[in-house]
Amino acid sequence: MNLTEVLAQEFGLKVEYSQNIINLLDEGCTIPFIARYRKEMHGTCDDQTLRAFADRLKYLRNLNEEKAKVEKTITEQGKWTDELKKALEEARTLTEVEDIYRPYKPKRKTRATVAIAKGLEPLADILQMQSKSYVIEKEAEKFITEEVKTTAEAIQGAMDIIAERISDDAELRKELRKLIEEKGIIVCELVENENSPVYETYANFKQEVKNLPSHRILAINRGEKEKCLKVEIQLNQELAIGSINKHFKKNNPDTDKIMEDTIADSYDRLLFPSLERECRSNLTDRANEQAIKMFEVNLKPLLMEAPLKNNIILGLDPAYRTGCKIAVIDKNGNVLDTTVIYPTPPQSKTEESIAKLKTLIDKYKVDIVSIGNGTASKEAEIFVAELIKHVSRPVSYAVVSEAGASVYSASKLGAEEFPDYDVSLRSAVSIARRLQDPLAELIKIDVKSIGVGQYQHDMPQNRLTEVLTGVVEDCVNSVGVDLNTASPSLLSYVSGLNMSIAKNIVAYRAKVKGIKNREELLSVPKLGPKAYEQCAGFLRVVGGEDILDNTAVHPESYEAARKLLKLFEMNEEDVKNGNIANLPKLIELKGEAKVAKECEIGVPTLNDITKELLKPGRDIRESMPKPVLRSDVITMEDLKEGMVFSGIVRNVIDFGAFVDIGVHQDGLVHISQISDAFIKHPSEALKVGQRVDVKILSVDLAKKRISLTMKGIEKE
Repeated sequence: MNLTEVLAQEFGLKVEYSQNIINLLDEGCTIPFIARYRKEMHGTCDDQTLRAFADRLKYLRNLNEEKAKVEKTITEQGKWTDELKKALEEARTLTEVEDIYRPYKPKRKTRATVAIAKGLEPLADILQMQSKSYVIEKEAEKFITEEVKTTAEAIQGAMDIIAERISDDAELRKELRKLIEEKGIIVCELVENENSPVYETYANFKQEVKNLPSHRILAINRGEKEKCLKVEIQLNQELAIGSINKHFKKNNPDTDKIMEDTIADSYDRLLFPSLERECRSNLTDRANEQAIKMFEVNLKPLLMEAPLKNNIILGLDPAYRTGCKIAVIDKNGNVLDTTVIYPTPPQSKTEESIAKLKTLIDKYKVDIVSIGNGTASKEAEIFVAELIKHVSRPVSYAVVSEAGASVYSASKLGAEEFPDYDVSLRSAVSIARRLQDPLAELIKIDVKSIGVGQYQHDMPQNRLTEVLTGVVEDCVNSVGVDLNTASPSLLSYVSGLNMSIAKNIVAYRAKVKGIKNREELLSVPKLGPKAYEQCAGFLRVVGGEDILDNTAVHPESYEAARKLLKLFEMNEEDVKNGNIANLPKLIELKGEAKVAKECEIGVPTLNDITKELLKPGRDIRESMPKPVLRSDVITMEDLKEGMVFSGIVRNVIDFGAFVDIGVHQDGLVHISQISDAFIKHPSEALKVGQRVDVKILSVDLAKKRISLTMKGIEKE
C-alpha cells in the first residue's frame, strides 16, 4: 500500500503535499508548526485536517505492520498463497486483516481442534462436498478408533470442524457484518434494581443499529454496565442463513439435514455471538469518537473566549457552611488579597460580608466580581447583586464555570503555585483568573475535568486526553504566549516545548530579569535548535528590542519581512507606530505573486506576515464574544413561558445545547428547537460561547429544568 497516494486521495491533496506532511511529521515537527509555518508545503491545510492526517497515517502504518506479521506467520506455517496475498493487499481495515488471519491463528482448545486432533478433518472434507446422510454414515465408519467410538461421534466431530470453518470465512464474516449493520436491531430490557429508574427510557427499547445515535449507544452501555439493562442485537436468522448457504452450498446444493444442522450450529454458537460482540464494539468505538469530537468542538470556543484584560477582578468561590472564599487579583493575575465571608446559610452574615467586600473593592479598585457556578452559586449571585448597590464605583459581575477548579486546587501544580494558600482559596484565585484570561487558567486543569461534552468518564481516557491536548495546543499556539509573563503550564503547550523546558525558560527569564529577544531562547538549558525552530514563532516578547518578536512572524522569515517593508519604503519603526495601513493595498497593486517572489517566500507566508505587521501584539480572542456582565439577578421563579432572553451557549451535545440565560440553571434547547432548517447535529448551528436569543418554552421548578427554543423569536 502506497501510504502517500492513499492519504492524498482520502484528504483530497496533491501527492507532493501528502509526502511533505509525512516527511515533516517524521522529522518531529508539531502540528501547530506545520499548520502555521509550512503552508506552501501542504497547500494551507488547517491544524484540524493535519491532526486527522496524522491519525490516519498512524492507523495505516499500523495496518501495514499487521499485514506483515500475518504474512510472516502464515508463510511460516507453509500455507501462504497468491489468493491470500491478493486479499491481504486489498484489505483496508484491521478487521479485514484479522478476518484473513483468523483461520491460521493459533486457537485455544475448541470442539473443532479436538476433532482435528482425533483425525476427523478428512471426514469433514467429505461432508462439506457430499452431505447425504447415508453416504456420510458409511464414510464415518472408516474413522472409528479408540478415541472415536461411534459413527455419530465421528460425524459430530466433522460437523464441529466445518462449523468453525464457516465461522472463520473472511468473505462471509464481511457479508454478515454488513447485514447486521444494515438490518440488525438493538433490543434493551430493563432489569429492576435501585438505579434502574434512570434508564426507564430504555425499557422495551428497540431501534435499528444503523439509526442508533451515539448518545444512546453510550447511555445503553452505561445501563448495561450498571446491570440496569439487558442488551442484545437481533437479526433475521433466515437472511443470515441464506448468506451462509450461498457460500457453503455452491459446490453442494443438494445438501441435507446434516449440513443444514452444521450451518445452524455455526451461526448460533460461533458466528453470530462473535459478530454481535464486534458490532457492539464498533458501535461503542463510533460513539466514543463522536463524544470525543463533541468535547473537541466544545472545548475550543471555551478556551478561546475573550479575556477581560486590564481589570481588577474579585474571585468568589461560593459555599454554605464553610463560607465563600475570596481572592482579589491585579491586571496581571497576581493575588492582591484573600479573605472568607459568610453571606450564605447557615450563618447568613450578609451585612458583615457586604462591609468586608466593600472595603476590598474600594481599596483595590475592583472592576468585576467573578462568581463560581457551583454549590451556593445562586445565593452568592443574589448577595453580589445586593453588594453592587452599596459600592461607590461601577462594578459588575459574571458567573463562570468552576468545572475542574477543585481538581486544580488540590493538584501538585496548585500547591506549587500557591503553597501558602489552602485548597479553597486557590479555587477563588482560579475563578477570578478564568474571567481575566480563560485560556491561561483552563490549561492548568486536566482537560477531562473542564466539563464540556458528554459521558467523559466512559471514554477511552488515553484517546480523550490525546484529542483534547491537541485542541489546547492549537488554541495556545494560535493565540501566542507572552514569553516574560506566561506560567510554565502555558509555556508547556507551546509547539516544541514540554514542562521541563518551560520551567527552564521561567528560571532563565528570572535570572536575566526578562528576556529581551527570541534569540535568547537558545541560551535556555535543553532548548536546542529544533525546539527553537518549533516554538519561536509562537512566543512573544512584548516591548522587546525587535517589534517582530511581538508578532507571529517566525524568525526564519524576519529577513523576508524586512524585504517586504523595504520594498514599499517602510521600516520597523513604521510598524511600531502603526504607519503601514496601506501595505495590503500596495501589495495588491504590485501583485501578490510578484511581491512574494521578490521576498523569496510563498503567497500564504506573505499574507501571514502582512497581517502580523499590521497588528503587532494582537490577540485573536479580542474578536470573540465578551463574557456576560450583570449587575442584577433573576431566578427560575421569575421565568414565564414566552419570555425572551439573550444567552450564552455553555455546552453542545448530540441532542441539543445548554444555554446560560442568567438564572444559575442552564436551559436546554433541543435539536428540534434550534432551527427551522434541517440540521443533523446541533454543532452545525451552535458553538460554545456563542450569544443567542432564546424563548422560554417551559419551566419545571421541581426538576430544575428549563426548556428553550430559538424558533419564533421576533427580531427587532
